[in-house]
Amino acid sequence: QVQLVESGGRLVQAGGSLRLSCAASGGTFSTKAMGWFRQAPGKERDFVAGISWSGASTSYADSVKGRFTISRDNAKNLVYLQMNTLKPEDTAVYYCAGTLGSSIRERRFEYAYWGQGTQVTVSS
Repeated sequence: QVQLVESGGRLVQAGGSLRLSCAASGGTFSTKAMGWFRQAPGKERDFVAGISWSGASTSYADSVKGRFTISRDNAKNLVYLQMNTLKPEDTAVYYCAGTLGSSIRERRFEYAYWGQGTQVTVSS
């Protein structure tokens, strides 16, 4: 059973940067595609970014392209989300998620493992 623990969320001013981390344990992390989702109050949990098992391929939601970067360190069982030029509309709980396969997935139901989430609040 894979366990995921996110960290790094906090209050930040608009225009600022944050790096979220996701630590994985209990499974074959290095062979699985991973992703980040976010959920704002009263809204659905939406795809933010995904990365293939090797890190060679990435995918982003249009709303974060050019501002966010997903990466991974398979030796350390870590996934990162670097967030730059943050906007108030980026405020949400951010979730790390893991698939059962090696290729990027963008739909919530394609992810089998979820972390507990970390709060990111961007003030204007």
